Amino acid sequence: MTKRLLDGLNEAQQRAVIAGDGPVLVLAGPGSGKTRVLTHRVAYLIDERGIDPYNILAVTFTNKAAREMKTRLEVLLGSGRAEALTVGTFHSICARLLRRDIHHLGRERDFAIYDSDDQQRVMKRVLRDLDLDEKKNSPRAIHGAISRAKNELIGPDEYARHARGYFDEVVTRCYRRYEELLRESNGLDFDDLLFITVQLFEQHPEVLERYQKRYRYMLADEYQDTNRAQYVLLKQLAALHRNIFVVGDEDQSIYMFRGADIRNIRSFEDDYPDAQIVMLQRNYRSTQSILDVAQAVINRSAQRRHPKQLETTNGVGTKVQLLEGYDQDEEAQLVAEEIGRLVAAGEARYADVAIMYRTNAQSRAIEEALIARGQRYQIVGGTRFYERKEVKDALAYLRLTQNPFDSVSLGRVLNWPGRGIGERTQDELERFASRSGVPTYVALQMVVDQDAAAAAPAFSVRARNALAGFLALLDECIAARSERDLAELMEFIFRKVGISAGLAREYDEEEAADRWNNVQELRNVATGYQNLPREAQLATFLEEVALVADIDALQEERDTVTCITLHQAKGLEYPIVFLVGLEEGLLPHARSTDDRDALDEERRLFYVGATRAKQRLYLLSASRRATYGRTALAQRSRFLGDIPEGLLKAAPRRGSATITQQASMFSQRSAIGSRRSAPAANAARSTMRSHDASGPRDVAFFAGQKVRHALFGEGIVVSSKLIENDEEVTVAFPAKGVKRLLASFANLERMDHE
Repeated sequence: MTKRLLDGLNEAQQRAVIAGDGPVLVLAGPGSGKTRVLTHRVAYLIDERGIDPYNILAVTFTNKAAREMKTRLEVLLGSGRAEALTVGTFHSICARLLRRDIHHLGRERDFAIYDSDDQQRVMKRVLRDLDLDEKKNSPRAIHGAISRAKNELIGPDEYARHARGYFDEVVTRCYRRYEELLRESNGLDFDDLLFITVQLFEQHPEVLERYQKRYRYMLADEYQDTNRAQYVLLKQLAALHRNIFVVGDEDQSIYMFRGADIRNIRSFEDDYPDAQIVMLQRNYRSTQSILDVAQAVINRSAQRRHPKQLETTNGVGTKVQLLEGYDQDEEAQLVAEEIGRLVAAGEARYADVAIMYRTNAQSRAIEEALIARGQRYQIVGGTRFYERKEVKDALAYLRLTQNPFDSVSLGRVLNWPGRGIGERTQDELERFASRSGVPTYVALQMVVDQDAAAAAPAFSVRARNALAGFLALLDECIAARSERDLAELMEFIFRKVGISAGLAREYDEEEAADRWNNVQELRNVATGYQNLPREAQLATFLEEVALVADIDALQEERDTVTCITLHQAKGLEYPIVFLVGLEEGLLPHARSTDDRDALDEERRLFYVGATRAKQRLYLLSASRRATYGRTALAQRSRFLGDIPEGLLKAAPRRGSATITQQASMFSQRSAIGSRRSAPAANAARSTMRSHDASGPRDVAFFAGQKVRHALFGEGIVVSSKLIENDEEVTVAFPAKGVKRLLASFANLERMDHE
């Protein structure tokens, strides 16, 4: 039987599977077959060592992984033989245990488990009970602090002893009341499942001993991602027999923001000095070219780690390709162009491709580039850019500025950010609008000016004042529409509405910043409309955004490009991976630059992303990137500097000679641009000059002019401006999209005479 269980395993995998009793640490590099090792280890214990499955506990990080393990064991051992095995996530195992033993702590066994929404509802009641203003004290931020405390096994009293500053004092009060309400409701939140289990074992050693005697053998996956509570729980259970078998890789620890503590895997040998260490370094996923690039970056880690040298069975493969776009839009276009080339050549399907990025906001340019080329895609683990709540809320204000009779948008933001208009007031307003047969905007005007309609409902003075304030705000935004360009209008509205402050009140610091970045990305999009007449900018933008959303919703086919954040990509693999945004401030993220631990985690994040690739890996950056509505020079990521030049195939730098803009948005803008006035064109001709090596020459271009380019074909000039002693010409090419070209390089042929 042993031979059958070991068939197909390499020497290191076999050593891990048949390791003797005692603590075992398996350091498993990416793509090294750790799931297979875990499953075969369980099968070996049952089939070869004769261990009763009832005495084995296997902890996974996802329910999917637990189901896969049971399915594989059915194949290895036969139906029903592993049925008594305890396998599941930390939370599911603890919930099962507490159902049996929580009464030892004076709690009822039929407790409810509160999900995230339930927790927020409890927290909002906490604030009401404590007479704390929800606008000034974010329920999410306070609950986030409580969650982190529970993961560190810190209760309300200990939290109070270490409180520093006003926020900690508020959290202390809320923590105590939150726990009181959970007890009153006989409820546990997700963090309690671990926290209370550890408390149970500490306070009732006889209960712990019962489980220690039962679980003679313990296995844990993704050990590098355990938090303090999970670490202590495993240590408690393993204390009697010490047969603990853990699999992990410190180089893939990327969840510090969730409480994961990389020290857990690093200190395993300190906790268990007699531990057996097995390293899995043979990679079955990637080519050696990909692994060498990933290894070059991770080897520069400043922290203590077990050095590994990954080797593969897949040959050298294609060199990792380095690409640079002029800005984030050209970066996205480069990705879309290469995907199109690979698919057209029969070298890939859409489903073979993943595009990975550090922040959700980066997906906007990617989505639009894929849509422009008709390439199917899906956003994994998140919401499509234009469907994200904060983006839709911001767009609702813009839509109301364009059309205040849009009752759906008005209903969406009537009380966002919060301005004291309750659900009852909103319901009554909308009922009045329906009874009167008018849009909500008109009903709002009638309510504010009750002389206009005797039938208007009578609101409280406070509610009526809040409605009047919203109406004044909306009218001010409408008035600003004709006075500002689109980007300026967005800045005015977002500031006037108070979106940033509203997000800060609703979410913790990191989530609020991410959501605000998404809103700011709309301003980056707006810069692509600045060459249109002011009166056309907002309408064109809203129309094209709606088109993106409509096309987006139709992408239901399985053969789709995967767009995913690096954190979400953990555990996945794809034949082709594009890793975008390799710039200082993005990867590594700006928040990590002054923190060595955080910077090392960013390095591990690159490593995880690169090692998702099986056959081809593309690394991309932009020389300029728009942030907060402003474009600035970008600096290549330091991680690229860690890679020896011989490992990369670098494409020629495209620089500013060809700047691809969003091709999906070129047609309407170019049509409007072509109708600009002759005086404006004459003014452009008289002020613009272009330079080449021989000196200045009169080759000024103007909006609406027809031109021809040797590569892109015929097009229409959208705009022209002087830049760095050269002329930058923006041209809409029907076949290639909108390009920005330097006249001294582009050799544009004027077609005035044709």
